[in-house]
Amino acid sequence: MRRITVGILAHVDAGKTTLSEALLYQGGRLKKPGRVDHGDAFLDTDEMERRRGITIFAKQAVLPLQEAVVTLLDTPGHVDFAAEAERTLSVLDCAVLVISGTDGVQSHTRTLWQLLARHRVPTFVFVNKMDLPGADKTAVLAALNSALGGGFADFSLPAEELAEELAGLDEAVLEEYINTGTVSDESTAGLIAARRAFPCWFGSALKLQGVDELLAGLEQWAPVPVYPAEFSARVFKVSRDEQGTRLTHIKVTGGSLKAKTLLEGRTAAGEPWQQKADALRLYSGAKFAPLAEAEAGTVCAVTGLEHTWPGEGLGAEPDEGAPALEPVLACEVLAPEGTDVSDLLAKLHLLEQEDPLLQVEWNEAAGRVQVRLMGEVQQQVLAHLMKSRFGLDISFGPGSIVYKETIAAPVVGMGHFEPLRHYAEVHLLLEPGERGSGLLLQSSVSEDELDGNWQRLVLSHLAERRHPGVLTGSPITDMKITLVAGKAHLKHTEGGDFRQATFRALRHGLMQAENILLEPWYSFRLEVPAANLGRAMADVQRMGGRFDPPETLGDAALLTGEAPVSEMTDYAAQVAAYTKGNGRLSVTVRGYAPCHNAEQVIAAAGYDPERDTENPADSVFCSHGAGVVVPWREAAAKMHLENRVRLEPEKEEQEQASAPAPARAARPAAGGLEEDAQLAAIFERTYGPVQRRELLFRSPKEKKSAAPAGPWKKTPEYLLVDGYNVIFDWPDLKALAAQDLSAAREALVQILCNYQGYHKCTLIVVFDAYRVTGGAGGVQREGGVWVVYTKEAETADAYIEKVTYELGRLEKERRVRVVTSDGAEQLIILGHGTLRVSSRMFRREMEATEREIAEIIAAHNARRG
Repeated sequence: MRRITVGILAHVDAGKTTLSEALLYQGGRLKKPGRVDHGDAFLDTDEMERRRGITIFAKQAVLPLQEAVVTLLDTPGHVDFAAEAERTLSVLDCAVLVISGTDGVQSHTRTLWQLLARHRVPTFVFVNKMDLPGADKTAVLAALNSALGGGFADFSLPAEELAEELAGLDEAVLEEYINTGTVSDESTAGLIAARRAFPCWFGSALKLQGVDELLAGLEQWAPVPVYPAEFSARVFKVSRDEQGTRLTHIKVTGGSLKAKTLLEGRTAAGEPWQQKADALRLYSGAKFAPLAEAEAGTVCAVTGLEHTWPGEGLGAEPDEGAPALEPVLACEVLAPEGTDVSDLLAKLHLLEQEDPLLQVEWNEAAGRVQVRLMGEVQQQVLAHLMKSRFGLDISFGPGSIVYKETIAAPVVGMGHFEPLRHYAEVHLLLEPGERGSGLLLQSSVSEDELDGNWQRLVLSHLAERRHPGVLTGSPITDMKITLVAGKAHLKHTEGGDFRQATFRALRHGLMQAENILLEPWYSFRLEVPAANLGRAMADVQRMGGRFDPPETLGDAALLTGEAPVSEMTDYAAQVAAYTKGNGRLSVTVRGYAPCHNAEQVIAAAGYDPERDTENPADSVFCSHGAGVVVPWREAAAKMHLENRVRLEPEKEEQEQASAPAPARAARPAAGGLEEDAQLAAIFERTYGPVQRRELLFRSPKEKKSAAPAGPWKKTPEYLLVDGYNVIFDWPDLKALAAQDLSAAREALVQILCNYQGYHKCTLIVVFDAYRVTGGAGGVQREGGVWVVYTKEAETADAYIEKVTYELGRLEKERRVRVVTSDGAEQLIILGHGTLRVSSRMFRREMEATEREIAEIIAAHNARRG
């Protein structure tokens, strides 16, 4: 019989747990469906869940059907527990996304949808609460297709109508439909498995309407993977039962697992472990049945494993990558006076095994214990767990932003540790990684040069802890760290020697690197009355954020964009105040980006990397029978191994010219051309000379893919125009764009052609295709003006940033100006030594040019007359 693992996900209060109860009842698993508001839901087994009426922990229920056994995983809906929901996605065969028929697509719905797409989970949709006033099937379906990207189809339609809907989703299916007049079950299943089609059913879980149809649809259409014969399993959760027994929740993804089988793996810190699976438990709600053997596709709990962690792969299953969601607030844990800190840490670390994102830390310098949390509700839950499990009352101090650090360019770090009768040397190549990639660890060293055991030990030491950066001491991230050389001594090397050499090599590299401070950013969606739009736009600019062109929603306006979490944390209350309760702000964590006010944050942190004795960058060499500490600036010349990594020549020349220091980021600025002299003076006074040759915080990928200085010719002046920025700033073009955006583009290009023909400059207008799915981009010439359409996922300001860097580097004697009113973009181009012009200032300059052209024509006509 087929085994199907189905996750139930939803925005809080959409009716997710009620639907789970209805599915179990209609499937014959329950005699009576429970209710969240009555505190008797089958899957809300925790006392705190029953009291609060929300799901906090992912729960499992087994539902046998006629042709399949379904394992339901009910996940939390509250945003504070989104990480718990994300951990289940790696074991799902498909998901049911529950949408409220009255509320539609909400902020957390979008987050869940992004997670489902990231994990490539085929998804079904149940639109709940259709019995309530205001629920409109057509409107909800349209909103789903508009907000989440299309492919949502009403599977309650007659077969002929449904076939027509599905045919529009794929060319091959369309051809099948044209030839046969229908769409086969095989083609339908293929669309669902490939996430091209998302079946939708409508009903009321509370009144059991539409539930049977959903069950039948799951049984018919849910994809079932083909499992390999070799044993493999994925850990997706760690918990404890009422007796305190540690439970490792897994899905068997290959072969089978028998009780008493010896398993092995590596801890989250990289240390190997080997233990027996004492017992297997098949849970359904709060109860479980013992299993002698778990076949592929089974979701069960294992006892006897003390070192597993969520995301770990067992057997042939690889470990899962870094989660997409992580806390962005660090909170101090406040315990009663007299509490032993080591005891407090030990208890918190037990909870950290269940939720690794807590990231419990002891800050010895500050004398405080910190954890990382999603929000206030999670604080309350953590406090309850500490009280109920350990009898310890805790509270929390104010939350602070969790910053991270990375690097802008490759660098080699070297560490040597050789006190008397010890020896190890390690060379590491540090390279910037993709944003959000975490740390990627690898070795390029031959085992003929360094034994494989020592190499694995180096990589284990890199993985065993969070390494602080050198700007604020925040954890490093988004790097590829490669072991490129290493040396041991036949008699004197011990494991701890490589630990010392590895950490010193990493720190040595960071001390030389161009370091970037990263901060978390929100993606926001802000609906305000049209009269408040100006205030909203000004607020976002003040925060250092950015936004897309506003949209009109009747009497309201919609503003979407991104802004730093630090600036937007309390903004919802401000929106409610200035809109008199008529505004609505929803935010989701977008990820990390360069800090908008890095200088202030670095100064406030007061972190001195050279005084951090816990994380030294210096090396230890042996001289005259004793260990001698050699400062990090001098250590490279004394290494026993040659540096075999050649960096960019320009980079090496800079390193030889002067001792490098950690880079500092800059603040955003705003203003027009008339303020450039004063702004530049302030910029240089605060952050140092404006640099033309080196772009601060530029990744290697950006260096390799930097925009070319051509196809345009070299001329005395380059003018780059952010096309949509100008269109939506000039009233006449904005009005035209409201009717026909392409016409507005053509009008702007025509205006620029006249300007270019008069001034004989190289004029490049860039149109942003960031949100154009599948956009390939392109460059074309129109009447002397170069027109650039950026490719998918590339913003105009990112393109302009690359062009200004290349022009500043290659064309040092040329004048480069950029027309924009975007604050972040203005700062970037100023940092390249480029002049900028606000779109309104350029409008006046363009009008003056038109007058001069008219005067020349009039004078010419007068001479001819």
